[in-house]
Amino acid sequence: MIGIERLADVFVGVADTLVADFDVIEFVHSVAGHATEMTGAAAAGLMLSDLDGGLHYMGASDESAHLLELFQIQHAQGPCLDCYRTGQPVTETDLATATARWPEFANQALASGVRSVHAFPMRLREQVIGALNVFGAEVRSLDDEEMRVVQALADIATIAILQERLIHQAEVLNEQLQHALNSRVVIEQAKGAVARSLGVSVAEAFDLLRSHARRERIGLTDLALRVVESPEGPQLLRPGS
Repeated sequence: MIGIERLADVFVGVADTLVADFDVIEFVHSVAGHATEMTGAAAAGLMLSDLDGGLHYMGASDESAHLLELFQIQHAQGPCLDCYRTGQPVTETDLATATARWPEFANQALASGVRSVHAFPMRLREQVIGALNVFGAEVRSLDDEEMRVVQALADIATIAILQERLIHQAEVLNEQLQHALNSRVVIEQAKGAVARSLGVSVAEAFDLLRSHARRERIGLTDLALRVVESPEGPQLLRPGS
């Protein structure tokens, strides 16, 4: 039976890592550590998918779990991969009976002292981003309460990681937008300078900038910046320049 106070301490500890300087590696190691504490398991590990759907090792409670996670990836078999592919928990209470299911993994796990494994999907609705593996040194099944707690840890980790990805994507989008805005300002400045210097309309100045950029095979923003900052300025666009 998992005590309420202990359960609260674990989730407060997980929440403490969700700060402004969120470090995903530290976070997943923390989740793996809490999973072993709450179940009495020997070790736990966590895999996450990339944008192409490939699984990658991200963190573990100790080196033995780290190696088992890598082994699954290298041999393309194991509970974590099955869990990720199906989006459903995978339980094997006695790995000695799983050598037909996962020949390489089961033998490797047994050789390292692991006798049972439980894999929990990291999913939010239909999106599965990875799996959390709990490795036991004994032949045993987690009880219903332990299963709920570890799945809750996996769910919290999923939400935190997805949120971090969204924040990162938003930051990239903002950077791209700011770059576009800065480029637009520079181009407008160059258009005005060319129009004044060469005695043409703003529309004609823009056409001159675009034609010159294509002819010289340089970016329009780079050319505009050169026109604005260069001592030669708009004269760069005169024929023969």
